[in-house]
Amino acid sequence: MTAFPTAPTGLTRRGRRLPDTETERRMLQAAVAMVHRSGLTVSLDHISFEDVIRAADVSRSAVYRRWPYKDLFFSDLIKELAKDASPAAIVADEVRLVRQVMTDHPGWLETPELRRALIAEMFRRLSLLDFQALYESPEWRTYLALHATFLSLADGRLRDQVQAALARSERERMALVTQSWEYLAGLLGYRLRPEFGAAGLATMVTLLSAMLRGLVIMALSMPDLAGQRTETAPFAAATAEQWSLPALGMASVVDTFLEPDPAVEWDAERTATVRDALLSLSLPEP
Repeated sequence: MTAFPTAPTGLTRRGRRLPDTETERRMLQAAVAMVHRSGLTVSLDHISFEDVIRAADVSRSAVYRRWPYKDLFFSDLIKELAKDASPAAIVADEVRLVRQVMTDHPGWLETPELRRALIAEMFRRLSLLDFQALYESPEWRTYLALHATFLSLADGRLRDQVQAALARSERERMALVTQSWEYLAGLLGYRLRPEFGAAGLATMVTLLSAMLRGLVIMALSMPDLAGQRTETAPFAAATAEQWSLPALGMASVVDTFLEPDPAVEWDAERTATVRDALLSLSLPEP
């Protein structure tokens, strides 16, 4: 990256002078937006410092006062990206899909066999939705590049800060996903298999995330994996359907960790309550 040992000369923006904290906020916000539009590469050479200044609508002199060298700004940008690095959840789309599955199969809560078929169908569709969202997302490529970038950082302090931010972002996201799984499993009358202990659900979510991300990484260099399907009826599915690799992997992990809860009684009242809840599903707030 090119260093700028002295502040630039020439005309600067006129008008109200912004506080340095506002200049910093606007610059980082504009740069993050650029990265999310184009994706992050292992270097940041595709992000123009001057373009960021124009997009942030701030004074060049204020920017160079805050960051005398371009590399100093990009160090702060990497830390800013790492604060919320984990690919965003697509909760709204997932909720709509669960509602659609229930709408398509309103009678699939009546027997244990049909309930398993309903859950299998949810896995089949949800896992493909999640996979496609990550596979097509510039934010996901930013996430991958951030990990490669922080491993290559020479500055020990900066590397430690980025690693800590990445880890914090991951923990927060995994906690939210675990909470959602706990809610949905309980609603559908499932429980964690006792042999996995109290941490089992978090372990399941970690494996699901690692499996899905691993398939996305493979598909980036082997695009045919994204379209690969197998016609089968696994996990007590009602009929043979086209199953993607993410669907088969996700259902395998969940089937290993979860089982029907024998304490749950599926009478007519519970069946109606669960059906209504799925048709108007709203996951709990964090």
